[in-house]
Amino acid sequence: MQREAMLTQLGYAPNGALVNQLERIEKNTSGYEKIQKHIMDLHDHLKVDGSYVALSNSNDYFKIKVEAPSVEIAEEAHEKIKHFSDKFKVTLNKLENKETYYILGFHH
Repeated sequence: MQREAMLTQLGYAPNGALVNQLERIEKNTSGYEKIQKHIMDLHDHLKVDGSYVALSNSNDYFKIKVEAPSVEIAEEAHEKIKHFSDKFKVTLNKLENKETYYILGFHH
């Protein structure tokens, strides 16, 4: 998938800085080519819960942000994230005391 298309699908208006950031994230995410499509699918699945995948402002990783309107919907989003991680062998780092995860990459 082209970087501009991926940025658009994630809700960004592509520009040079965002394309460069996405390129750094791709290089920093181990096994990126194996999980790229699954990251986009996760983003689509989470949107119904008010959650999403985005580019991190502070680290060169994708972040998953759970911003659900209720505890039940947040739990559903966390279940989808766990399923994504388990099924596609993706290493995540959940930030302490936050509803945010970083996608670190594919693991065997």
